This record gives sequence, structure tokens and C-alpha cells, in this order.
Amino acid sequence: MALEDLQHNFLTGRLEDLVRWARRASVWPATFGLACCAIEMMASGAADFDLARFGMEVFRNSPRQADLMIVAGRVSQKMAPVLRQVYDQMMEPKWVLSMGVCASTGGLFNNYAIVQGVDQIVPVDVYAPGCPPSPETLMHAILTLHEQIRTGEIMKRRATGNPVHLDHAESPWTPEVPVAVRLGTPK
Repeated sequence: MALEDLQHNFLTGRLEDLVRWARRASVWPATFGLACCAIEMMASGAADFDLARFGMEVFRNSPRQADLMIVAGRVSQKMAPVLRQVYDQMMEPKWVLSMGVCASTGGLFNNYAIVQGVDQIVPVDVYAPGCPPSPETLMHAILTLHEQIRTGEIMKRRATGNPVHLDHAESPWTPEVPVAVRLGTPK
């Protein structure tokens, strides 16, 4: 019996809030750095920016220990099946953050060797724009994801969407409009 099967009352409402808080406060990212965006991702974990404030101090090397995949950089056609395999090995609930223009749209590499957007391989929850995005942009994207987890919006969207199946080419997965991180120019 899942939480969705219980009738909502004072106790279960508070229990759902507690579960969402625990999920938000313990997001463990998997490293999937493919290009220059990975340098900025590594910098965000260093002392100047300190992702440990959000409970993310250790980037996991095993997908079975992670629940957030940060795709940082361009994804080649040869790397796409590996990316999907790592995503499939992650435990539910799992989230994907697309970091940088190359991961989000293919960037300036509009050729046969580069996947034109990682959302063709895995469902993306939050996009972090930039070439390369600064550590502040990545942290803002992570905080946007935390807010979606806290409100439960991301789980509602996933429940109504179709799962991604690479072998069913006739019915591709089309995501709803995902959240793009919007930042103003620094002062």
C-alpha cells in the first residue's frame, strides 16, 4: 500500500511533507561530465560554492547510490546508450538536470555525431542554460529542482507522462514544458 492509496488526513498529509522534505534534503548527484561543463560542475562542489549546504557534498560514482543525474556537456551518439544505461540503473525516484547548451540542444555541434538534446535519451526535469553555465547557475538549477521536489509538482508531472522507451520509435516521449533556469545578468 503506497502513500497515494491512503486517505488524506492530518497524519498522512504531514507524512507526505516529511517524505518530500527528506527527498529534497538528500539528493545525491551522479557524475556524468562529458565536456567543459564538467569543470564548472566540479567547481560547484569545491569550497567556494560548497554544495554541501544542500546535502550534496559527495558526487556518487555508482548510479545505484545516486538519484540525480547531472548531464554536463555534449552527448555523442556513442555515449547515448551508456547514458541511458546509467539512468536505468538509478533507483526511483530519480531526476535529471541538463547542464549547458550542448546537453540541452546540441549547442553549436549540429552534426551527425552529437545528440541534439539529452531529452531524446532521458526525461529532463530542469535545464541549466549557458556555455558553460557558471556554478551559480548550476546551484540555481539544483534549488529549482529542490523546490519542485518539495511541492510535489515533479512527481505529479511524472505520473501523467509516458515513460521513455528507446525501442518504441513510433511513440516518442514528448515532455511537457520543463523548467529552464532564468538568471539575470550579474551586477
